[in-house]
Amino acid sequence: MFSLGGFTALVTASELPEQVVGVALLNSAGQFGNANAEITEPEETILQRVILKPLKTILQRVVLGFLFWQAKQPARIESVLKSVYKNTSNVDDYLVESITRPADDPNAGEVYYRLMTRFMLNQSKYTLDSVLSKLSCPLLLLWGDLDPWVGPAKAIRIKEFYPNTSIVNLQAGHCPHDEVPELANKALLDWLSTLNSASTALPL
Repeated sequence: MFSLGGFTALVTASELPEQVVGVALLNSAGQFGNANAEITEPEETILQRVILKPLKTILQRVVLGFLFWQAKQPARIESVLKSVYKNTSNVDDYLVESITRPADDPNAGEVYYRLMTRFMLNQSKYTLDSVLSKLSCPLLLLWGDLDPWVGPAKAIRIKEFYPNTSIVNLQAGHCPHDEVPELANKALLDWLSTLNSASTALPL
């Protein structure tokens, strides 16, 4: 899995270790936490609970709703894709439509809202170090080294934190599976052959 889907798969694997024998990530999202940060739960006042919290929710819905509408515009999607693909010839109408189609689902906006608000409220909980510390299976990083969002330094840091990691560096951007599919597929198949074939669990 790649990008945000990759981080989701990583969290799932850490929570359900008996169902997973390995995780493959392609330029995954997720950040390491600040080890020096103190996590405190401020006491909520009546004013905050009754007035400020509902107003904050309304404001969040308005702002995130606009951001989602803006982000799903075909021109915007094409522009973002061209900024993270090394070979922009792969950014065609089919690729753009594969993103705009699910984004046009009536429930897509609500999913985006819940995803963003849950993430914003739990940034200290869902960090790479907290998730990796609970992981117990082999990890493969298929990394597009030319990704302007998450470069190879992140893959190196993940391996330093979680030694049971294999890294395959690819000359690609944020989506190596689309830019260099032959190399990405070969690396994935080679890694899969090293996993325990007797296991009934499936790699993510």
